[in-house]
Order: sequence, then C-alpha cells, then structure tokens
Amino acid sequence: MTDPIADMLTRIRNGTSARRRRVDVPTSRLKTEIARILQSEGYIESFKMVDVVVERGQKARSTIRIQLKYGSRGENVITGIQRVSRPGRRVYFGREDVPPVLAGLGVSILTTSRGVMTGREAVKVGVGGEVLCNVW
Repeated sequence: MTDPIADMLTRIRNGTSARRRRVDVPTSRLKTEIARILQSEGYIESFKMVDVVVERGQKARSTIRIQLKYGSRGENVITGIQRVSRPGRRVYFGREDVPPVLAGLGVSILTTSRGVMTGREAVKVGVGGEVLCNVW
C-alpha cells in the first residue's frame, strides 16, 4: 500500500456513506493521532486499539476500531473528508499560511515539528507543517 492515510480516510468515508457503526483500520502511530484529533473535534464517537485474528493459527493484528458518529436524526457528522498531501505531491504551509477549512466550519489536520495537530492549534502555537487532510 503506497498511501495508508488515504486508505484510512477512504474507510471512514465509505463507512459513513454505508451507515456503518464502526470501521477497522490497520494501526500506526500517525493514524492513532489522526483518530485522536477526529474524536476531540467531535467527528467520531471513539476509537480503541484491538487485536484481530484474521485466520486460525495466525498472529493477531493490531487494528484501530473507530466508532462512527451520526446526528440525532441519523445525518452524517462527517460530510466530507479529503486527503491533501499525498506521497506524490506533498503540501506544506507556513505558520501564517494555514488556510481555514470551509470558512472555519471544518478542520485541517497537520503534522508539524511539535506533533500532529489541527490547523487552528498550529496557528496558535506558531508552527507550520504538512497538511494531511481536511474534514468537514
């Protein structure tokens, strides 16, 4: 797989459009940080690390189980999720150049020298970085 972050975002996008309660994603530290930000911003219910056995006799694989969130009448909380920087085209913004997503209604997730954070947090701290994705 050349872009595991895009795979995670696609699983979340497909899960919400199929009205699933949860999706499973192969684990990594970066994906865990993205899930943490999605939970703190209110886009997902929760996430947890689980070990899943694919076949009998095989070693259990660690996965992230993401509980998707829907509104009170069943509407999607995540209406759009978009990968910005990808392996073939990296996108970086300086500390003054981080753009708002959907006029401030969405959130951008950046990886910076101080860790993974939202675009608003990066502007407050005064750091720039690589924009991983936008969520609205």
